[in-house]
This record gives sequence, structure tokens and C-alpha cells, in this order.
Amino acid sequence: TEVGILAKSYIDQGRLIPDDVMTQLMLHELKGLDRYNWLLDGFPRTVAQAEALDKQCQIDTVIDLDVPFETIKCRLTARWIHPASGRVYNLEFSPPKVQGIDDITGEPLVQRDDDKPETVTKRLQAYDAQTKPVLAYYREKGLLKSFSGTETNKIWPHIYAFLQTKLPDVSQKDAATPR
Repeated sequence: TEVGILAKSYIDQGRLIPDDVMTQLMLHELKGLDRYNWLLDGFPRTVAQAEALDKQCQIDTVIDLDVPFETIKCRLTARWIHPASGRVYNLEFSPPKVQGIDDITGEPLVQRDDDKPETVTKRLQAYDAQTKPVLAYYREKGLLKSFSGTETNKIWPHIYAFLQTKLPDVSQKDAATPR
């Protein structure tokens, strides 16, 4: 979409998407989901976005994954893709059989602009500056629950146990299925 292309231009420059653009994208997607449980990942990232979300939806819980920026930077900058298929490789935990080459087609892999080290660093700095107030906003409302760590398989069991207290009817199978 036009607004999606605009959003991508900000990401490619290592900048966060402006509040009005991001809020427009997200609130449009949330329309009609009021009878479902849903989880947002990475939104809201500013207090203005949080306030706009609160006007349209009742938020029950906010989860903060407290992961060191160096861990995030290493994971993102190790990510390479095969553009034609969208296959994703990670040099640390899911590398291609031959470095720089897609396993299936033998074509070259590329690194997305937003996964390049300088872009990741800019985005993480902007993220840190803009989201600290969001965490405070939800902490003051009593909705924030933080989980710290560097490995998904060590953090996830704690998150899952917490979510079971909020959504006890969600099965392990359902929780593992992205929507």
C-alpha cells in the first residue's frame, strides 16, 4: 500500500516510522478484532501511539522483552535473505550450507538495508529513546510485565506461564501458532 511504501522508506533509512503513519497502519489492522484475543509485537513504540491505541482498544497486558541491544544487533546483522523466495538465513543459528548462497537455488543471498550494522545501531538508539517513556506509561497503569534474557528458549517458558494466567484457555499448540 502507499502507506506501507512510506513506512518502508523510513525503515530503510534507519529511522522509526512516524507516529501518524504507524498508528494509521496498526489501527486499521485492529478494526474488527474486538471479539478476539490478540498480541501486538513492536507496537506501540511511543506514548502518542499508546494513547491512540488506548482510545480504540482496551489493553490488558503489556510485555517487555528486556534483551541487551548487543544481542539484538548480533542477531539482526547475521540475517541474510534470498530475495526471490523470502527464505531467511541467520549466520549464527540457521546458516546456509554455503556462505552467501541460497541452499535451494544456488543464488546469492542479500542483507536487507535494515539489517546492516549501521542501520541496526541507529534503529536501536531511536527505539531506546522513544520506548522508555512507553514502558513508564504502561508501568504507571499497572499493565507492564518485563522478562529479561538473551535466549528465546529460556525466556519463553516464563512468558507462556504468565500468559496462561491471562488467557488460561490458550493451549501450547495455539500459543506456538503465529497468526
